[in-house]
Amino acid sequence: MKVIFHEDFYQVYTGDPAAAAGRMEAIVEVIAPHVTFVVAEPAIRQHLAAVHTERYIRQVENQDLYTVAALAAGGAIQAAQIGLNEPCFGLIRPPGHHASAASAWGFCHFNNMAIALEALRREQKIKTACVLDFDLHYGDGTVNILGKRNWVEVINLENHDRKRYLADAECAMTNCTADVIGISAGFDNHVNDWGGLLQTDDYNHMGALVRDAAQRNGGGCFAILEGGYNHDVLGENVLALIEGMAG
Repeated sequence: MKVIFHEDFYQVYTGDPAAAAGRMEAIVEVIAPHVTFVVAEPAIRQHLAAVHTERYIRQVENQDLYTVAALAAGGAIQAAQIGLNEPCFGLIRPPGHHASAASAWGFCHFNNMAIALEALRREQKIKTACVLDFDLHYGDGTVNILGKRNWVEVINLENHDRKRYLADAECAMTNCTADVIGISAGFDNHVNDWGGLLQTDDYNHMGALVRDAAQRNGGGCFAILEGGYNHDVLGENVLALIEGMAG
């Protein structure tokens, strides 16, 4: 399976947990024997402006975060494009699902998922899309941006009971009819991370659900990294999702 990555993502660009030293290294060490890396390329300003206001883009520039944030957005676009033909994972940071059109919080800067799906839509590669967000935290930025577009469905899994959580994921994918499914893959709801709910095998299961739905729809699927902060388990969790998506 192809994984979008760039060595610049090793950079500690802020002091928040998503930018922590060793986080990306912990993932790469585990998944490297099992994947093929594709070098990420930055998003162009036109892609960013399709989702964010010009004033907000300048704000990110003024914080000296533009370069790494645009690289993450570009990596998401690449993952989405490859995902139309084969499952793909974007190993990118900063995350994006708390980024709205003119503001952001929660370690996010540009909304990578929204930018990627808008790029596919504007290039007429898709007519419909679905976002499955299983991060611990509600992807408010993605809802704020994409929730107003009638061609995309945004699903945030929120149940605090593990069995019901997975049942909700299965129901969502059973009913999904989109041309492409994008996973906002946050791993901070793992039993050994902040949320304390999910097992590693659950990410494999959800990856398989998404793959099966995409195949049934004659469409594609991809995932991009959001949260996940326990470096001791993060790599295995990412690998579980990748293997589930790959089949």
